[in-house]
Amino acid sequence: MSLAICPGSFDPITKGHLSVIQRAAKLFDEVIVVVMINPKKPVGCFTPDERVDLIKRCTENMKNVRVDFYAGLLADYARITKADAIVKGLRAVSDFEDEFQQALTNKQLNPDVETVFVTAGADYMYLSSSIVKQIGELGGDVSKFVPEVVYDDIVKRIKKKG
Repeated sequence: MSLAICPGSFDPITKGHLSVIQRAAKLFDEVIVVVMINPKKPVGCFTPDERVDLIKRCTENMKNVRVDFYAGLLADYARITKADAIVKGLRAVSDFEDEFQQALTNKQLNPDVETVFVTAGADYMYLSSSIVKQIGELGGDVSKFVPEVVYDDIVKRIKKKG
């Protein structure tokens, strides 16, 4: 059985994230979507537990997908779970440099895991959680950008924060 992990901060999950998760679920026997903390990003809108819950609700119909949280190094999580691959979503060329550097570092830290890059669907190549938060905080409609099943929760939190 092949096992992949899809890491991210997912603050909040977007349709772009979901597109990458769905593609990974077609490529691998099992996928773990792992919520992680990115120290380069500011404190999030949602707690890690809330992010896990939002993702679980978005992926509940995907039988080979489960959701987890991990606060350490991604390479260590891959070792613990015995993952074959790390699946990273790419939006634009600007993502590639940072993701490539992370992939090479993870390979040094854990030679047993490969990184696979998957592009988000064409409709979501530009989309990020930061854009969703900014639109929502300024009163814009984010319904086109976030999964319907978690839309109300996301809008409620973003409006409260903004």
